Amino acid sequence: MTREAASPQHSASRYVLDASQSFRERTGSDFDYAEAFSRNLGLVSEDEQDRFRRARVAVAGLGGVGGVHVMALARLGIGSFSLADLDTFELANMNRQAGAMVQTLGQPKAEVMAGMVRAINPTAEIRVFPEGINEDNVNEFLEGALAVVDGLDFFNMKARRLLFRAARERGIYALTAAPIGFGSTLHVFSPTGMSFDEYFDLRDDMSLPEQLIHFGLGLAPKLAHVQYFPPGELDLDGRRAPSMGAACFLCAGVIATEVANLVMRRRETRVAPWFFQFDPMVQAYKVGRLRGGNRNPIQRLKKWWVLRTNPRLRNAIRRPTG
Repeated sequence: MTREAASPQHSASRYVLDASQSFRERTGSDFDYAEAFSRNLGLVSEDEQDRFRRARVAVAGLGGVGGVHVMALARLGIGSFSLADLDTFELANMNRQAGAMVQTLGQPKAEVMAGMVRAINPTAEIRVFPEGINEDNVNEFLEGALAVVDGLDFFNMKARRLLFRAARERGIYALTAAPIGFGSTLHVFSPTGMSFDEYFDLRDDMSLPEQLIHFGLGLAPKLAHVQYFPPGELDLDGRRAPSMGAACFLCAGVIATEVANLVMRRRETRVAPWFFQFDPMVQAYKVGRLRGGNRNPIQRLKKWWVLRTNPRLRNAIRRPTG
C-alpha cells in the first residue's frame, strides 16, 4: 500500500502550509512546474527536464546527508520521492541537517522533509515511510524508483546492507556519498556489477565494529582526509563521529549530479569498484578502481595499520558482542 505524505494536521505542513494551496492563495494560479525549473534549461534539455519530472528517487535516511540529498534532488525537479526515516529532529542536528530548524525540533524527519519538498514543488508525489526501512517494507519503498540514495546513519549497517541488497534484487542503481571530514566520497552500485557486500567485504558473521571499519576503508581508499582527520574521534562504541554541514552539502551536489546522469545518460556510469573522493580542505580529488574491493591486498594492509595504530578501534573489534 502506497503511503502519501500526510495531511497538514499530521505532517511537516504544521510549519509549512500546504504548498499548493498557499501558492494559489498568493498568486491566484496553479503551480507551473515548467517555469519553476526553467533555469535548468540550457544545461539540460526540455525533454531531459521532463524525464526528471517523471523520475522517482528513493532516499533512505533523512538526516545529515539524506536531507540535503532530498533538497538537491527537489531543486533538480525530480517529480516523485520515497522518503524513509524513523527519527525526529534534535538540537545536535543543527550543524548539518537540512530539516533541522528551531520550529522542527521533535518532529519526524520523514514528514518534515516531505513538507519541504512540497514547499519547493507542490506537484511532487511523495511516499513517506516514518518507520524507516525494514524487511517488511523495503520492496514497497523501492517500488518504481530509478535509483535509491543511501542517507542512513554511518553506524546503521544492518539497514544499509538490506537496502543495497534489495535494490540489487530489483534492478535498481544504489548510490552512497559519505561526508568524510570536509569532503565527499561517491560510490555507485549497479544491479549487475560488484555488489555492496562484495566491494566492502562484509559478512554476516562479522561484528558491527569490524563492518564499520571495512565500510570506512572502502569509502575512501586513498585517504584524502587523513592529513587532518583524527582517527580517535571515530567512536564505534558510542556510535559517534564528527560530521560537517559543508561536507553534507558537497555530497548532495555529487549525488544530484549522478542521479541526473542516470536520467540523461550523458556519460557512462562508473560503478563499483570505482570510487571517488573530493576533499576541498586539502584540495585533492581521488579517483580509482579498487580491484577486489576491500579484498585487495593493499586494503587489507590498511586495515592492519589502522588497527595497529588505533587501540580504541582495535579494542572495539576484539570486545565480545554478547
